[in-house]
Amino acid sequence: MNTDNGAAEFDAIVVGAGFSGIYMVHRLRELGLTVRAFEAADGVGGTWFWNRYPGARCDCISMEYAYTFSPELIDEWEWTERYPAQPEILRYLDFAADKLDVKKHFRFRTRVVSASFDDHTDRWTITTDTGESAVAKYFVTAVGCLSTSQTPQFPGLENFEGETYHTADWPSEGVDFSGKRVGVIGTGSSGVQVIPLLAEQAEALTVFQRTPAFSLDCGNRALTESEKREFKENIETFKAISKTTGSGQYTDTLEVSALDHSPEERWATYEERWNRHRAIDLIASYPDLFTNREANETIAEFFRSKIRAVVEDPELAEQLSPRTYPLGAKRITLDTNYFQTYNRDNVELVSLREAPLEEFTARGIRTGGVEHELDAVVLATGFDAITGPLLKIGVTGVGGRTLQEKWKDGPVTYLGIAVDEFPNMFMLTGPGSPNVLTNVVCAIEQHVEWTSNCIEELEKRGARRFEALEPHAHDWTELNDRLAQDTLYPEGNSWYTGANVPGKPRVILSYVGGLNTYRDICDEVAAEGYRGFAIK
Repeated sequence: MNTDNGAAEFDAIVVGAGFSGIYMVHRLRELGLTVRAFEAADGVGGTWFWNRYPGARCDCISMEYAYTFSPELIDEWEWTERYPAQPEILRYLDFAADKLDVKKHFRFRTRVVSASFDDHTDRWTITTDTGESAVAKYFVTAVGCLSTSQTPQFPGLENFEGETYHTADWPSEGVDFSGKRVGVIGTGSSGVQVIPLLAEQAEALTVFQRTPAFSLDCGNRALTESEKREFKENIETFKAISKTTGSGQYTDTLEVSALDHSPEERWATYEERWNRHRAIDLIASYPDLFTNREANETIAEFFRSKIRAVVEDPELAEQLSPRTYPLGAKRITLDTNYFQTYNRDNVELVSLREAPLEEFTARGIRTGGVEHELDAVVLATGFDAITGPLLKIGVTGVGGRTLQEKWKDGPVTYLGIAVDEFPNMFMLTGPGSPNVLTNVVCAIEQHVEWTSNCIEELEKRGARRFEALEPHAHDWTELNDRLAQDTLYPEGNSWYTGANVPGKPRVILSYVGGLNTYRDICDEVAAEGYRGFAIK
């Protein structure tokens, strides 16, 4: 069906073809609704389509980083590694999209450039960079949390005559750095993964470190047949765990303060958990590690001891050791031989705290008065996270109010799902939801299921309009802020708080109360007739 202006009309429009977009389209089709979905990439995958840099790997165990709603998907897919690499995750999502038969609803190679709500018709109009437009009652953003790359405005970047690459927009054909002098800016998750592999290939590698990382050797390995079989046989147990734990993952936490144990007891606890090769097991060792800075310092020093143990130069080990923020206030990264890489003769570390980056030149990068000549630069500078992908779309709500205007002082949402003055718009893993502070696939499943159940109820009622009420959005956002203030998150200048993007309001972008508590709240809201929403 087409509208008077020729735009195709649907019941729902979905933007994004990652984990959330694939599942959302599937659920909407199960409801019998007509759906059009848009994706800028050539195929499904979301962030795993674009982040093809060498070493790209998930920091969640593969069997847990997968859909749980479909017995068919669980039974027919076999993971090969404990921590899956990008190519395997992309193959998995392609497999899932085919099994669920959702690709036919997507327009690939099509970027949404605007989404406008009509206050008279209660419909959203979506326009794209291909000139296509579509109209729908429901507008669902499945754009992901880490899908808008961030490149700082480095002075003179345009003057550099060598090659430049961003880890979040890596060429699909790969890059050969053999015989080249390569620079990497950034030592977050992407940086610590790509640096060891670039060091093996490049003639010389210079790492420009802005802030050192707390990183855990992931101890990656092939999965055994018994591990795969046991997980599938106990999938219902995992589902229960994912719904009743704050992180969507099982871990055990001791019931005493870290400061109540002797240094020897704490060290033994950390050592045992280090060998599990899971970040959640370490940060959850004691209940106060993320609320008490003194307790946190005990595990931070443990991590620093691991750096000193493998980096041969003590001065270099200290430069690589984080001391300016609590462990966990920035993302704990997982790596393979990251710190060992600095023992190589062809690797140099430049601390930008000690020798600030002055400018890019035609031949390289000048820091602290020294020019480093380079043939190529890799920008591992991360993302404009969580709000960035949403604000990149020109979203306009009631009365012509834009989302950029609405969020100029930081995002205000109800449940991280809805925004007042933007009716019939649902955000999957939006700001104010648990999103990146959990196993995100578990968070996605909860969000998709809550949203699709809500839409089903609205259709049964014959409702035309579903909108968050401003007082409830205000209260939810204030609650998020209060909960965050009781943690150490505000002490990290990270993308968790938007501090990595100049001019971005610095607020906690995730609900820190745990996925289990969040799930209960969302269920209560629905059970009470969608408390906090106006339904017309």
